[in-house]
Parts: sequence; structure tokens; C-alpha cells
Amino acid sequence: MSVNQLSCSPRGRSLIQKFAGLRLTAYQDQGGVWIIGYKHTGPDVIEGLTITQKEAEQLLINDLTRFNNGVNALVTVKINQNQFDALVSFAYQLGLGSLQQSTLIRLLNAGNFQAAADQFPRWDRAGGKEVAGLLAQRNAERELFLTPI
Repeated sequence: MSVNQLSCSPRGRSLIQKFAGLRLTAYQDQGGVWIIGYKHTGPDVIEGLTITQKEAEQLLINDLTRFNNGVNALVTVKINQNQFDALVSFAYQLGLGSLQQSTLIRLLNAGNFQAAADQFPRWDRAGGKEVAGLLAQRNAERELFLTPI
């Protein structure tokens, strides 16, 4: 059983929504993956698909279940809600595999919370280049991670 049994809070969900943006018509990313809503992907997302904002919200809630479970499973130390929300936001954008393989999770699970927090801004690249939007998201996640409850 996991040390934490947390779920992403409304504050964490807002952070994800802010940086994911909302698109009600399916589009392809640079890698050719079909995306809709708040960056929802999967076999249900096909060319020409259009959804409502309410449907986009439900897809996000459904997707967050997987990320909540994944983060709870990866974190072996007790964390607070803000730390959890920051980690879910990170994993939502980069994938649970990236979090699992990261120095961030290794440092966190070793109990070095400050060093773990300092890892967030290192994930600011796409295609080998720094991306200002990614750095802004990582800094927002770091700030939330360091915010006491």
C-alpha cells in the first residue's frame, strides 16, 4: 500500500488546465499524436472529433485518476497536498515514466525535498531546446511544491 492516498485538488487541476490549454476540436501534436480537451490523448481521440467543455472536464477528471494512482505509487515518503498536486501536474504533462525515471523522484523518495523541488526547472526542454512555456510551468510546479499547507 502507498504511503500517500491523495487525489489532485482543485488547485492542482487549475494548474494543469492553465498550462494544458483547452481545445475542443482534435488536433495533432508535432509527433502526430491526436489530442483534445486538456491535452487528452488515447484511441478515442480521432481526426474530426469535437467535444464540449463539460466533456473536456470529464476527460480530465478521468485522466487524473491514472495520474493520481501513478504518483501515489511512485512516492514512498509522506507528502502534502501541494507537493502531490505539483507532481501530478508534472506527470500529466511529461508522463508517469518520466517522473519514475527522474532524479526529482529519487531525491524526493530519499527525503531531500528541497533538492527535489530544484529539479522541476530542469524539465524545460522540447526537442533539445529550452521552451519558455515549459519553464514557466515547471517554475509554477516548483513554487506549488514548496508552498506549505
